[in-house]
Amino acid sequence: MKPRDDINPAAAPASATDPPALVVGVHLVLTETDRVLLGRRRNTRYAAGLWHLPAGHMERGEPVTRSMTREAEEELGITIAEDDLLLVHTLHHLDADDGRSRLQLFFRPTRYDGRLRNAEPHKCGELRWWPLDGLPDDTVPYTAHALAGITRGSTLSTVGWAG
Repeated sequence: MKPRDDINPAAAPASATDPPALVVGVHLVLTETDRVLLGRRRNTRYAAGLWHLPAGHMERGEPVTRSMTREAEEELGITIAEDDLLLVHTLHHLDADDGRSRLQLFFRPTRYDGRLRNAEPHKCGELRWWPLDGLPDDTVPYTAHALAGITRGSTLSTVGWAG
C-alpha cells in the first residue's frame, strides 16, 4: 500500500495554527553575593566572543532538569541533583538571526558538588564572576535581559517579539 501524502506530517507545510517547534535552552545562574558566573564563548556559531551563562540545549529524550545538570557537568565539572534546581526565570525569545522561537529556562542551584572549573576550554575562553549590576557590555543581550529580570524578581519575559 502506498503512503498517503495528505496524512504524512513531514509532507504537509506548516501553517499558522500548527504548534510551534521550540528550541529549549537551559541556563545556569550561579551567584555569589551580588556576582554571577559568566563564560566568554569561543569557537561557537552563536555569540562567539560574548559573555554568557553556562548553558546548552535540551536533548531529545531528557527532561529539562537533566539537561541543566548535564550541562553543568560538561561545562563546569560540577554535579547538581535535579531536585536542587530552582527555575528562576523563563524567557520566550524570538531569535532575530534565524527566526526560531526559543524557550530559555534559567535555573539557580540550591547546592552543588565539586570545584568549579572551565571544563570546556575549547568552547569557553574564560570564566569570570561579574557584579549583577555591572555586567560587561559584550554580554549576550538576552542573557543580560534575563539577569536584569531575575534581579527584579521577574519570573517571565519575552524578547524579540513585535509589540
